[in-house]
Amino acid sequence: MHTERSTPLVIVGAAIIDHGRVLACERAEPPETAGKWEFPGGKVELGEDEPTALARECLEELGVRVAVGARVGRDITLGHRRAMLRVYAARLLNGDEPRALEHAELRWLAVDELHSVTWLPADAPIVAALPPLMAAGRSGAGAGVRQSE
Repeated sequence: MHTERSTPLVIVGAAIIDHGRVLACERAEPPETAGKWEFPGGKVELGEDEPTALARECLEELGVRVAVGARVGRDITLGHRRAMLRVYAARLLNGDEPRALEHAELRWLAVDELHSVTWLPADAPIVAALPPLMAAGRSGAGAGVRQSE
């Protein structure tokens, strides 16, 4: 039986921007990535589109509802080309406050704090693309995010 995927698995991440800050999440597990920081998100399941998967993952990991906006940065190849990370700008809805349901810690980082944590290697290129979006998101509207809910 052939079990290899013909297309890479897509992992989605959320760059949740609020008042010029981005949410960073510290991994609790597995041991090889614990203590490193990432954007919340996860696998796109069969039958889901990427924004739907990202909204589901943010609800599961952080207990928040988000509006998903434009892509941030480029596709990041993971796991010997078996998976691909795609990060989207996002904003919190309805006054929701993130909670660390699956992470060790959460931090809101300003532009000058982006390098104060150790990012997972896959997330590092996305961090480099954030400053312009964070500057645009100082109004609290969430840069790169569609306003319709």
